[in-house]
Amino acid sequence: EASASVLLLRTCLVLLTFPVYLLSFLGMWEPFCRKVFFPFILEKVCIFHDKKSKKHKLELFRNLPDFRSPSGELRLLEIGTGSGSNFQFYPSGCRVTCTDINPNFQESLTKNMKKNQHLHYERFLVAAGEDLHQVPSGSVDVVVCTLVLCSVQSVSSTLREVLRVLRPGGAFYFLEHVAAEHSSWKYFWQQVCFPTWKLVFAGCCITRELWKNLEEAKFSELKVQHISLALPWTPIEPHIVGYGVK
Repeated sequence: EASASVLLLRTCLVLLTFPVYLLSFLGMWEPFCRKVFFPFILEKVCIFHDKKSKKHKLELFRNLPDFRSPSGELRLLEIGTGSGSNFQFYPSGCRVTCTDINPNFQESLTKNMKKNQHLHYERFLVAAGEDLHQVPSGSVDVVVCTLVLCSVQSVSSTLREVLRVLRPGGAFYFLEHVAAEHSSWKYFWQQVCFPTWKLVFAGCCITRELWKNLEEAKFSELKVQHISLALPWTPIEPHIVGYGVK
């Protein structure tokens, strides 16, 4: 019965967002979404999400300096940098390499780089999380990834690349939205929204159980906390936050 009501409500959503489905069918939505809509909407969502997640991020990134390399430097790689909303949380003097599969965040990224001149920006790579071949193995102390694992093609391949580029003893920091408890209304709505949400928001999957992928990856130590971020009218309230050590 639940699945019949999910299908019915999914159909209603398709009808409501029919122009997007039509543009997608004509091959016009994806380039427009990547270049214009997604960078614009993500910047707005990030401002709102940052307010809600600020205390969690302050807590999460507090021990970043513990992972400095023996030389005293902290080399940080961020996957899916987007507009650079995490820069404010990184310690002074940190050497940052930015990567994103979408190069269309330039405007807001430049704004955030100017705001955060306590950091050294090494380079910007247009790269997917699953393929960081431009980054040498064992060359970074910390990898950061927030609200990105929901939309990578393969979570396990991305985590393999994370472990490859980290030096032994380095850490991977994450804050991601995840699937709700299966018996909950939240999960029911996630099921309803899933196909339309994924299309409208550039491949974002709202029902991934990312803590399972993290447990399967080969971290020597893993700290995962399940939290709830109240984001009204969105199906992305349940989150996980934490870090894993190589």
